Amino acid sequence: MRIIYLITTLLIVLNGHSEPAYQRIELLTANAPSHSRSKDWKPGEGITLEVSGMEWIGETLYVSNRKGEIWAVENALSDDVSKIKFQLFASGLHEPLGLLRDGNDLLVSQRAEITRIQDRDRDGVADAYLTECDGWNVSGNYHAYAYGPERDGDGNLWVTLNLGMGNLANNKIGWRGWGGIIGEDGNFIPKSLGMRSPCGLGANLDGDMFFTDQQGTWIPATPIYHLRPGVFYGNQESLASLKSEEAPFKIKTTPVPNQPYGKSLAESPEFVPPAVWLPYNKMGRSATDIQVINQDGKFGPFDGQLLVGEFTNSAISRVFLEKVNGQYQGACFPFMDGFPAAVVRLNFASDGSLFVGMTNRGWSSLGNRSYGLERVKYTGEKQFEIKEIRAKSNGFEFTFTQPIKANSLSADSIQIHSFTYEYSSRYGGDEIDTKTHSISNLRIAEDRSSVFLEISDMRETYVFEFLTNNIVSESGNELKHPNAWYTLNQIPGNP
Repeated sequence: MRIIYLITTLLIVLNGHSEPAYQRIELLTANAPSHSRSKDWKPGEGITLEVSGMEWIGETLYVSNRKGEIWAVENALSDDVSKIKFQLFASGLHEPLGLLRDGNDLLVSQRAEITRIQDRDRDGVADAYLTECDGWNVSGNYHAYAYGPERDGDGNLWVTLNLGMGNLANNKIGWRGWGGIIGEDGNFIPKSLGMRSPCGLGANLDGDMFFTDQQGTWIPATPIYHLRPGVFYGNQESLASLKSEEAPFKIKTTPVPNQPYGKSLAESPEFVPPAVWLPYNKMGRSATDIQVINQDGKFGPFDGQLLVGEFTNSAISRVFLEKVNGQYQGACFPFMDGFPAAVVRLNFASDGSLFVGMTNRGWSSLGNRSYGLERVKYTGEKQFEIKEIRAKSNGFEFTFTQPIKANSLSADSIQIHSFTYEYSSRYGGDEIDTKTHSISNLRIAEDRSSVFLEISDMRETYVFEFLTNNIVSESGNELKHPNAWYTLNQIPGNP
């Protein structure tokens, strides 16, 4: 049994300045020998913690890595460093990219299957590896990943499948670029398609499932989609599996490319837009995991919202969602950056702290390390942020985390632009059809915690960009993150 003790270092510096609302604790493997290592141990020997999945069983955090191992982090919440240790739980897996607790077992995604891992004799080491679900095409292609499983509010276990790319790719069979659920017989049941690299899954408080995708072919910027049956998310490289007799539905009209996104959406009833676009580089370049905040204020004033990992920019974004005319849409905000490696997995602990798992393997990020694991704790310090943005029939309502200073806000305090993207097979895409909007009326609520901005020409299927300046709270604090973006799929009140 291998046990490696940890050194815990407190980090509370982000972007070169203090971050009073959140403390960051970095967990690093120790370089000093211990009694648990053999006499052949050499300095620097330890775990290559390329985090690819995280899950809790009791107070033990289980962490999978890209090299096919699962480690049990015992006493991960302890402030006594000597009590925190890693224990190897399972090994020999094929690039696991997700972990989920099911009773006392762990379900883990591998390229070829979802595997149920059991520790039957309760000695801290896995002794049973059982196939829980399979039934998709497996190849030697580097990008042919499988993600999940994640459980929705109805108890369904969702799995998403990456498209193969480049050499050895075969997306013509086997549900590549599809999402589906695990059937009672262990088969993969396909439900929806049009995905490129759907590496992050997570449910909101209502139990509805969402996933992130990656900018690339057919995907002009990073999207967050509502994952549900019977819809097409746009990537036409996944269409071939519709020819299978097991395909759950057909697409009546394939959307026409090389035109503004809204026009292509209107041509195909199955083609659906993202709930939220994360504009390229302004909000990140490659979103990863989704984690809902449900901590009763123990992680700040954002309960009900989603946190979204960001690979390339080594960051975490925050997303507010609302339903308008039966469809999800909402706003995205920067939240936290400066992590030492690409953020890949997020998971809350029982005390309300957030564990952040990282790995750069295969790509690169703004972080200067190859992997890492951090714990983020809310200090209780209040930050001045835009908390929510809601669409109205003739504008938008902003809610803030603190009352605003009334004379700091005017029509000149917020610049508003809207833009869309071209639906195209090209890799990524620029913002197009950009328009500047003026504020015709501005109303501050009596408690000064919200403001309504009336604007002209509300445009469906467009992203609205809000760039604020010199807005301060009643106590004189500047906005921590002054800019935000709202994806307007539906105008409230429109049929």
